[in-house]
Parts: sequence; C-alpha cells; structure tokens
Amino acid sequence: MFHRGETVDLEIADYAFGGRGIARIPTEEGSYVVFIDNTFPGQLVKARIETKRKRHAEAKLLEVLRRSEDEVALPFQEISGGPYIYVPVELQEAFKKQSTLDVFGRISNIRAIDERFDEFISSPKHFFYRNKMEYSFSSIEHDLEIGEELDDAFALGFKRRGTWWKVESLNKPSGLFDEEWETLLWEIREFLKKTGLPAWHPPKKEGFFRHIVVRKSFNQDQLLLNLVTSSTGLDKFDARLFCEFLRSKLGDRLAGFQHTINDNVADRAKIENGRWELVYGKSVVIEKLLGLSFEISMESFFQTNPKSAEKLYSKALDYVFEEDIPEGKVVMDLFCGTGTIGQILSTRKADVEIVGVDIVEEAIEDAKRNAKRNGIEGIKFYAADVGKFLKEHPEYIGNISTIILDPPRAGIAPKTLIKTIELGAKNIVYISCNPSTQARDAETLEKAGYKLEKISLVDQFPHTGHIESIAKFKKQ
Repeated sequence: MFHRGETVDLEIADYAFGGRGIARIPTEEGSYVVFIDNTFPGQLVKARIETKRKRHAEAKLLEVLRRSEDEVALPFQEISGGPYIYVPVELQEAFKKQSTLDVFGRISNIRAIDERFDEFISSPKHFFYRNKMEYSFSSIEHDLEIGEELDDAFALGFKRRGTWWKVESLNKPSGLFDEEWETLLWEIREFLKKTGLPAWHPPKKEGFFRHIVVRKSFNQDQLLLNLVTSSTGLDKFDARLFCEFLRSKLGDRLAGFQHTINDNVADRAKIENGRWELVYGKSVVIEKLLGLSFEISMESFFQTNPKSAEKLYSKALDYVFEEDIPEGKVVMDLFCGTGTIGQILSTRKADVEIVGVDIVEEAIEDAKRNAKRNGIEGIKFYAADVGKFLKEHPEYIGNISTIILDPPRAGIAPKTLIKTIELGAKNIVYISCNPSTQARDAETLEKAGYKLEKISLVDQFPHTGHIESIAKFKKQ
C-alpha cells in the first residue's frame, strides 16, 4: 500500500496515547492504520512514511494541510514543540486522559483501571509555562510566508518539522515560553545578522551562530541566556556589545549572559561540548517550589513547568502520607535528581529519615547544595547507580516504609525493579513521565504483590502529547 519514504496526504480519524494521530485506510482486508505523531482528529496532513508493517505504518508529520474544526485561532506561531497550541485545552486534556488510561490498562493487564483513577490535574498555566527554551540558528530557512526554502539566510527559531537542517524563524511568541523574550527575538535576530557573521549551516557543519538557550526563573522574573557559537570568526564578534543590546531590551530581567564556544560538529547546545565565559551577571537563577529555593544553572536539570511541578509533587506526597511512616523507618527517593521531592517531603514531616539516590553526580551535588540553602539536614544523598546502590546497602532491607520512584522515560531496568521489590517497602509511589513504561513496571509490581491503589495524571506540558502519572502501590 505504501513504501518507506513515500509522502502521502492523510486524514486523521482518532487519537492514541502520546499524541499519535490515527489515519485509517480502507482495504479489502479491513482498515490499514497509519500512526502520525503530533496530529489531531479532523486534520488533513502531509506525512512521510517511516516504517511499514503488514497491518500498520508509522509516519512523520511534515505539514498540516487543513485544520480540525475543533482548533481555534490564537495569536501564537505554531512550533513543532507545541503541535496542539490551537486545540482547546479542555479537549487536549480529555484526549490525554482517555488515551493514557486505555494504554495503561492494556500494557499493565490491570482490569478496571478507571476504578483506580484518582484525578486529572491540569497545569495552573496553560500558556507561557516553560522555564527553558532552546533556539537554533540556520543559514537554511523555511520561510513561512512564501512556504519555500531559502539558502544563505539567517534564521533563528525552531527546526522545521521533519527536517534537521532548516529553521523556521520565530516571528511572534510561541505561547509556550516567556512572551516578552519571544516578542523581542526578531530584533535579536536582526542585531546578530548585522554583525555579518553567518548562521550555522547544518549540512556543511560550518558557520558562527549556533544556538541561544534561555532559562527563566518565575520567582525572580529573570532570564539567564547562553549564546552558543563556533570559534570561526570569533575575533569579529563583540560579545559585550551584544550583551549591552540585551540589557537595553531586558533591563533588570537579564540575570546573566554567557557565551559558549562549541566547535563540535554535533548539533547540540550543551556546555560540556565547548568552553564558556560568563560575560555578564550571574551563572545561576533561583526558583522556588512550594516555598523552597533551588539554584538553577544553564545545565541543571529542573522541572520545565514549575507551577505544574508543585501540583505533581504535592499529589505524590499526599500518596506518601496516606500511610503511616513508623518511627525508625526510611523513605527512599530513587532516581532523585536534584532532590526536590525529598526536600519538600522533609518540610512536611521533618522527623522522617529520607535517602535520595541518583546516578548523576552533578545532580546529587545540586541536591546537597540546595538542601543546605533550604536548611534541610535530614536527607542523605548518594551518587550511585540505583541497582548497585541497593545491592551495596543491604541495611535498608526491611527498614523502608515507602519508596518514591521517579525514573527516566525508559522506566526502570528489570533488574533494578527486582532489587527495589526485594527491599520490602510497604508502599511505593511511582512518578512517571512515560505512563506506558510505568504500566509495564506496574504489571511486575502487581505480580510481586503490590496492588495499584490509585493513579492520577498531571498535565505538565500543555499543547503537547506528553502526560505524567503518579501511581500508588501497596504491598498486600
């Protein structure tokens, strides 16, 4: 029916977990299904077939040819990172809820999942909620007005859907990040263009301007900027002059400006790929979550939607404290990152011993520093692989009341999950940014005697297909 690489026009008929639109093609043997990420029922889209199977195919969205009747006009520029910006939020949430519960029940083999559903927690902010955004430069631009590719251009914005080499310049706010900053972005683009130095050319892997990364503190209402360039033409670039231009536009909102020089051909903005200089201000901003302060550098991991994260953590800790924590028993926070949830837990019950474990040493250092900043002493943080840590610390077996799990998108490695089960905690509160892998782990936990009592969903990322879930398990 289709072949790999073929470009086709498809009408989206349904919505599946993770923001996967479904197109159905009638055949003599029944419907042939095509999954297209980031599409919505009612849209007509142009897509490229990526994989083909006997009964279904998967395709990459290239362009929305016709909007769904449910979509509404908004004064924002649609970007690939916010494909549902024109879909009313209440409709987004309804599709997210049902598709997530459907896939969770199917993968986990847990029946009547609806009966265990607790609540859907909406993001407090539906627009301008992100605290980090990365913009790309390219000398190959997809001009949105004429719908064509332009060479020898100076584009600053986001990659065009389905491409890695061309950028759509952001000419008005995306609706996801700071409105003032994104309103100014076209002026910043023009200022840098006038330097005469070229934007990065991805296929040739040459040029000067590569990325701008911005972090925001909602608490301070300040921005931390990182301009990433190559070293080619560095002697012709005046970083301090650019900084003065930024200060003239942002004033006291500019917390700090750093310049990273990255000659690595990989198209990434991470600081470890190059050397950096603090041109102005500070290299960190301070954000607050539930009254606690957290220091955030350009490379720190931190929740992208802080206001929604407060809702997420509050719900998770509600599940923790639904059960008594006996004196002398430990709450263990596995995959703890910068230790945010453990510190918040400590403020709610200071006499509980908390142990945080994460493999990323920098995250643990951030956790220790932030705990000291917040005057919290009752937490032990360990930089270690979770699986190895549990093997090396058998003293915790039988002494853990509750385990909090917050693993990466891939879920928990099977051996690590077995080690976690062997600790014998009475309760497990599992936070997940990918409910499908959580559902896989839920099946293992149920077989080990942990019953899923409750599950809640949290919309951390409005206008995307992403959803987070919090599940409470109790040992029977």
